[in-house]
Amino acid sequence: MAHVAPRKLEAVKGLVQEFERSPVIGIVNIRGIPAPQFQAMRKRLLGRATLKVSKNNLLRIALKEAASKKKGLEGLVDVVQDQTAVVTAAINPFRLYKEMEATKTKAPARGGERAPEDIWVREGDTPFKPGPIVGELQKAGVPAAIERGKVVIKKDKLLVKAGDRIPREVAQALTRLEIYPLTVGLDLRGAYEGGMVFPRDVLSLDDAKVRADLSLAGRQALNLAVFAGYASKQTIKPLISTAFRRALALAMESGFPTKESVKFLLAKAQAQALALAARAPDAVDEETRKQLGGGGRKAAPAKGPEKAEKKEEKPSEEEAAAGLGSLFG
Repeated sequence: MAHVAPRKLEAVKGLVQEFERSPVIGIVNIRGIPAPQFQAMRKRLLGRATLKVSKNNLLRIALKEAASKKKGLEGLVDVVQDQTAVVTAAINPFRLYKEMEATKTKAPARGGERAPEDIWVREGDTPFKPGPIVGELQKAGVPAAIERGKVVIKKDKLLVKAGDRIPREVAQALTRLEIYPLTVGLDLRGAYEGGMVFPRDVLSLDDAKVRADLSLAGRQALNLAVFAGYASKQTIKPLISTAFRRALALAMESGFPTKESVKFLLAKAQAQALALAARAPDAVDEETRKQLGGGGRKAAPAKGPEKAEKKEEKPSEEEAAAGLGSLFG
């Protein structure tokens, strides 16, 4: 720093102070943004973020100096390149990235820029009347012609492949056709917060997809914890519910009567009894036949001498349950 001019020393000192008091620091690409648009973008971010243009070498020095108090800040040095501005903010890096992306708009090419994607002109009418415009479009490779008193594009045509430079005459033709192939705006290359540097590919993640992935991971973790029997605040209710269902199933299987299982055991016993009665409908009483759908058919008389039948007393519910437990347990 001994050979740096005083004004540059002051610039570095100001940057270091700004970095030390800002929780979030970002490096922004500003190439291709006209000055009026840049000022409008800066104004739009007022109150949420501060943009400052600086020479790259001074910015690198300031980042390294501020890193003595903010561990990891020197990681931003690697993304300082081309035409750069530094942004400081109190909002988190992901929110800051969205704010930067919201500044982007489509812009016309002037010639010499690299195409961000394939640039096509599509078949169809144009708003132009016949005149020199036809020759200009044809010179740029646009298949233009005059039909029914107006200028038309005869077929779809790929003018510039993605990554290739846009020729000047093509840029002019695209502008005349109101095709704006460039995207101009603040491009956040990386941001620092709490000792970590977040590169662009991390900041640009789809937050809706991230939330969906986290939700899925939460459900899968809960299922695994319940399956493994791991008790926690989140799993205790489903674990108790699962344990109850398994205990009830075991009681049913073993015929063990409890307050919760007795009604199911009685229902099971009745179903088994009716299934058995269905095999010998003539050996059951009138009420059972009605349950079987026998329609009140009388039982056939027994062979041999008739004997007086003693009327049986109806057992109590407790006796029936006890008996069923010994029969079907």
